[in-house]
Amino acid sequence: MNELESFGEVDTLIFDVDGVLTDGTLLVTEAGELLRKMSVRDGYALKHAHRAGYRVAIITGGKSEGVVKRLKNLGITDVFYGIQDKLAIYEEYLRINGIDSMGEGRILYMGDDMPDLTVMRRVGLPCCPHDAAPEIVGLSKYVSKFTGGAGCARDVIEKVMKVQGKWG
Repeated sequence: MNELESFGEVDTLIFDVDGVLTDGTLLVTEAGELLRKMSVRDGYALKHAHRAGYRVAIITGGKSEGVVKRLKNLGITDVFYGIQDKLAIYEEYLRINGIDSMGEGRILYMGDDMPDLTVMRRVGLPCCPHDAAPEIVGLSKYVSKFTGGAGCARDVIEKVMKVQGKWG
C-alpha cells in the first residue's frame, strides 16, 4: 500500500497539542500564565474535517483552558487534556466510539514526542511534524514537511480529505 492509499482509509483523526497544533513554545507571563500559538489554517482544517463527518479528537498532556476553548469553538468536543497516560485515554476513546482492533487501522494519530509513542504504535497511520523527536520520526509512516504549529495538522487532514474526495 502506498502512502496515499493509507490516507484513503482514515476515518478518525487524533492529535497531540504541544508540538503538533502549537510550535511547542510556551510564553510565560509575569502572572504565570502559559500562552501558546496555534495556526489558523490548522484550525480551519480541523473544523472542516469535523463538519465532513470525521471523528476528530485531541489527547494532550497540557492543561490550557484557552486551548480547550479554541478547540471547542472549532467543533471538536473530544478534547482530553492534562492526560498523563495517553494510551489509557486512547483505549477509552476506542471503547466509547465502538472502534475494534480492525478499526484502529483507520486511525491517524499525529504526535511529536515520547508521550505519544505508545498510541502511535497502535494506530494505522502514525504521523508527525517535520521537527518531531527522532524516535517519533522513526515510527511515523508519514512525516509532514511542516513543523508543529505551522501547518502539519492541515497537511495530514488535507491529504486524507483530498484522497477521499471530501476537501473541495
